[in-house]
Amino acid sequence: MDYIENMKGSVKGVINKSYFLKILYIGLLVLILQIPVSMIQSTIWERQTTRDSAVKEVMDKWGGQQSLTGPFLIVPFVERWTIQSSENKPVARSRISHAVFLPENLQITGQMDSSVRHRGIFEVPVYSISLDVDGGFLRPDFSSWGIDAKDILWERAQVSVGLSDVQSITNNMKLIWNEEELSFSPGAGDFREGIAGVHVTLGDKIIGETFSFSMALEANGSIGAFFAPLGKETHIELTSDWKDPSFQGGWLPSNHTIDDSGFKANWEIPFLGRNYPQKWKAESWQTVGAAIEASKSGFELLAVVDHYRMSIRSVKYEILFLVLTFATLWLFEIIAGIKVHAMQYLLVGAGMCLFYLLELSLAEHIGFVPAYIIASTAITLLIFTYCIAVLKSGARATIVGAVIIGLYGFLYVLLQLQDYALLLGSIGLFIILAAIMFLTRKIDWYGAKGD
Repeated sequence: MDYIENMKGSVKGVINKSYFLKILYIGLLVLILQIPVSMIQSTIWERQTTRDSAVKEVMDKWGGQQSLTGPFLIVPFVERWTIQSSENKPVARSRISHAVFLPENLQITGQMDSSVRHRGIFEVPVYSISLDVDGGFLRPDFSSWGIDAKDILWERAQVSVGLSDVQSITNNMKLIWNEEELSFSPGAGDFREGIAGVHVTLGDKIIGETFSFSMALEANGSIGAFFAPLGKETHIELTSDWKDPSFQGGWLPSNHTIDDSGFKANWEIPFLGRNYPQKWKAESWQTVGAAIEASKSGFELLAVVDHYRMSIRSVKYEILFLVLTFATLWLFEIIAGIKVHAMQYLLVGAGMCLFYLLELSLAEHIGFVPAYIIASTAITLLIFTYCIAVLKSGARATIVGAVIIGLYGFLYVLLQLQDYALLLGSIGLFIILAAIMFLTRKIDWYGAKGD
């Protein structure tokens, strides 16, 4: 028994006195603390999923992301062809097909008024948008397809407008076609290959060589709004009271202004930049439709600070925080001869991990910045007061507290300056490594004594 106790004491002494083994020991503690960190990450993702469900619930009732595609001028025609019968005789076949024509010019002018809806503790940005759409078509030309004039069904021609969430339309839309008012009907009409929206059957209204149109659309929406540049020349002008737009899509605005009153943006889009023609047959709709979808431009309502995204980003630095905090305690061990027990390391590490949970829970109620300040201050004070007892000195605890304050300040800068995070992070790590190398430059790493 005495031999076994002596062996245990010898092993413990080697661990305590070996710098390298102590570093491995601390590294093991960091790995153990990844268990609660992974649980915190799961909590963040769970809360984000709950938020997304709340957003979807509001979208279902108010209106989702709006996407305006149109107007299209759609003209049915009789498509004829001949096949060979089993007796090797020609047999005539025919079917009704559709040709799609785009406007020569298209102007979209919109005014968007935003607001914030609440679902529980979650905020969802929504808007009401008023659009004035006008432009003109040329008379459809079928000559390049070799279609006989008698096979063109002009009386069944229609104008279709695609809208991603038609349930959120709030006005009784009218089409002004060559100064004549026509009422829209729901759905895609006879053009089954088309997209969801509304349509007008023109009947005998295609008379002449040019056709002007205009319409007013009022709808509710959320998340964002996008528009397809269907004209040979497309001009889009949007004005809104939302202060933080994120412009997205195939084209960015030609010019825009953003200030405390909101934003104003203009798009000037020529058809040469599009990857689809001014007319096509219905059988090409799938290919052309994908190209139209890719060409849409618009904006998203960007939240000033998404605290879930910020929390996820901040957790990515937790290993660095643990390593540097533990390294500070370890330096006191080897420089000042202070003994720090493994349980004391774990308790300090638990406090560092708790920061992310405090940050998340507070941010859901008071916003990210106040939550970050309160959580970082609370954890710093907690570890500072604990280290007074662990390190047996207020001055040493102050140094630990200063290191933690520096880390939280550094992290906050990284979170705010996302584009420069890699640069600042690299410089910060270089400075930290240089400081550790300087403080440990005179340590005899081969020495048997680590205290």
